[in-house]
Amino acid sequence: MASVFTGRSFLKLLDYSTEEIRELLDLSKRLKAEKKAGKDQRCFVGKNIVLLFEKTSTRTRCSFEVAGRDLGLGVTYLDPGSSQMGKKESIEDTAKVLGRLYDGIEYRGYAQKTVETLAEASGVPVWNGLTDDFHPTQMLADLLTIEEHFGKLEGLNFCFMGDCRNNVARSLMVACVKMGLNFSACGPRELWPDQELIDVCTEIAKQNSCKLKLTDDPVEGSRGQDIIYTDIWVSMGEDESIWADRIKQLKPYQVNSEMMARASDSAIFLHCLPSFHDRLTTVGEAIHERFGLTEMEVSDEVFRSPASLVFDEAENRMHTIKAVIYASLGGCDLA
Repeated sequence: MASVFTGRSFLKLLDYSTEEIRELLDLSKRLKAEKKAGKDQRCFVGKNIVLLFEKTSTRTRCSFEVAGRDLGLGVTYLDPGSSQMGKKESIEDTAKVLGRLYDGIEYRGYAQKTVETLAEASGVPVWNGLTDDFHPTQMLADLLTIEEHFGKLEGLNFCFMGDCRNNVARSLMVACVKMGLNFSACGPRELWPDQELIDVCTEIAKQNSCKLKLTDDPVEGSRGQDIIYTDIWVSMGEDESIWADRIKQLKPYQVNSEMMARASDSAIFLHCLPSFHDRLTTVGEAIHERFGLTEMEVSDEVFRSPASLVFDEAENRMHTIKAVIYASLGGCDLA
């Protein structure tokens, strides 16, 4: 079933139109319903994909593996120590080798240029499981979760709270304006997205009749929001020495009950996970010992509240990733 998606890589949502994102979300809903109903989805038996990880992950790896196997694909996982890419072999040469062996490649790592080179040189679809710039598969899961809860996307008010220049915040800004949500980035000015991306997203927002706003005031930023989203304060790959400065910068932007009370009555809380909302992790305990904090970007009360849809969101990673794989490999008749 060839379509506009067949053979196409999924590198960032800026590459996709509003209509194409809508089609992927609708496909995600269909595949999710079929899985819940127990329908056999193994339509790619004999095909194989490889998961190339330079950064480890729970949700991304498991989502790609389950989605791939549900679709009948063979799945190979290469952990950060199992590939010679960038060490003894160039990214381009690695891409050409993997493209001869596999029908699709997932990459999770650092530079956006790496995933783009893989897509240019491999000859097969490449899926961005996360780079320092963008996290597009997470965006589809977030949009699906929001739409499942509210029954719509257009016109909702969405606020990202915290480090607004990280890959998740940048991607959310793109996702929201593409799909007609009013997007607010709320955090310290020194942690705002780059002006080039702001300008691009401002134009997209005008085309889709929604608004884009940046503020450093957490009271203003959270007031009347339908969705409040946050992420950890120090991203994977950043040096641990910056914790003290980052806590000082972002502590006023912690999502807590007071902040949620300023949001709309039906507001939900989202987080891409993992989250430091208690001391039940080695990092959380270390932060407590160093800085006396028991919770960071979100309070435990909010994280465990009925407004928190973080585990629905985590499950939807698999359904939306399955849709991306299915679409880019050409789809098939599941009847």
